[in-house]
Amino acid sequence: MSSQPLLESFKSGHEDVDSELEEILSDTQSSPFKRLKSASCVELRLLFKLAAPAVVVYLLNNVVSMSTQIFCGHLGNLELAAVSLGNTGIQIFAYGLLLGMGSAVETLCGQAYGAHKYEMLGTYLQRSTVLLMATGIPLTLIYAFSKPILILLGEPIDIASAAALFVYGLIPQIFAYAANFPIQKFLQAQSIISPSAYISLAALAVHVLFTWLAVFKWNWGLFGAALILSLSWWLIVLAQFVYIVTSKRCRKTWAGFSLQAFFGLWGFFKLSAASAVMLCLEAWYFQILVLIAGLLENPEIQLDSLSVCMTISGWVFMISVGFNAAASVRVSNELGAGHPKSAAFSVIVVTLCSFIIAVIAAIVVMGLRDVLSYAFTDGEVVSKAVSELSPFLAVTLILNGVQPVLSGVAVGCGWQAFVAYVNVGCYYLIGVPLGVLLGFKFDLGAKGIWSGMIGGTFLQTLILIWVTYRTDWNKEVEKARQRLNSWEDKKEPLLEN
Repeated sequence: MSSQPLLESFKSGHEDVDSELEEILSDTQSSPFKRLKSASCVELRLLFKLAAPAVVVYLLNNVVSMSTQIFCGHLGNLELAAVSLGNTGIQIFAYGLLLGMGSAVETLCGQAYGAHKYEMLGTYLQRSTVLLMATGIPLTLIYAFSKPILILLGEPIDIASAAALFVYGLIPQIFAYAANFPIQKFLQAQSIISPSAYISLAALAVHVLFTWLAVFKWNWGLFGAALILSLSWWLIVLAQFVYIVTSKRCRKTWAGFSLQAFFGLWGFFKLSAASAVMLCLEAWYFQILVLIAGLLENPEIQLDSLSVCMTISGWVFMISVGFNAAASVRVSNELGAGHPKSAAFSVIVVTLCSFIIAVIAAIVVMGLRDVLSYAFTDGEVVSKAVSELSPFLAVTLILNGVQPVLSGVAVGCGWQAFVAYVNVGCYYLIGVPLGVLLGFKFDLGAKGIWSGMIGGTFLQTLILIWVTYRTDWNKEVEKARQRLNSWEDKKEPLLEN
């Protein structure tokens, strides 16, 4: 990159996608070892500049929800089971759907940014927000009828009633998700992640304080705790939007509200729907484990132990999600910039890094398996059950060190529809039926259900590894160029702020 573009980039607040990595990988005059060493240094610098703050953002956002579960869990086993069921049985439905639809922004904004078509990013952000807000309306009905839905699924009436009370307070959170995910992906596509980390940290501090007051001082119970959680998410949304409007770094990509947000919605919806199906099937998969466990004997202990394991898994999973975001940004930016070698190399580096961290986390979990549950509840029975499930948790963590990253690669390339088919087959035609068979037919309980679902994840991971290995990255560059040209043809005049 010449000095003049670098100067212009600095003045505008942008860090354009340059060709340094592609030039290193294409330098046939250097030895393979020297190319590998130089390319690794460049890629690791770019990767951790993205992944580190992304991990912080996702961890902090997850801790916001987890802290609510911890506070409510200390009210009693029924409350812990209710929050677990409300979060994993109902709330995760909206989270997975809206996050999945929002990943369409990740594909299009990432590739547009790599291609230096900055004016398109703001349009994509607004169009996605319109679609997600509209989707939030029918989701509200699911929340409103959560109690009969949970009872229909076979959950105990006392747990379903308490879970429904918690879910009612999460209704405002639906629309916070609908605004947050497009904003988050819009910023990530430009490698703007640190501001979101600072905002999430501030929101967490506010959330913990007011949740403690609501639960232990004001006695608002489950409904009050859920309402505080919803308001905390809206605080994150508003702060991020203020940053977009006022920051110099978004000057090129945010040009004001646009009528284009209401044009071409059907084409955008198709990509959003494919993204939603892909990520929903992933987000819901292990949450089904919790729902099925509610049908086992002694469901309260089963739900409590699984709740602890799933919460820990979700916390560590946020690290992989941070690498997922980094993989998506790196791959989409490089494809948009026309750098096939850089895109392929990024996939290898980010996958290895995430895998190593996941293995370390699994070792830590096994070492602390006898004391993990005491952060959530004081019960010794739950602690023993969690200890018995820890090996399954460790295996899940290792698989989650690879699978989410490859899903991020899929989003960066725009493969959402293909991965959705893979997820259906591996998760719901193999994993869930096998888990039910082992759990109920062979009387293995939660261990059997979890074993079957691990099998589905393992198969899906193998398929994604094979497909990624066989990818022709030159063709992916051409597909990205065609996709951006087709969307650019639909531009409409911008409205003034």
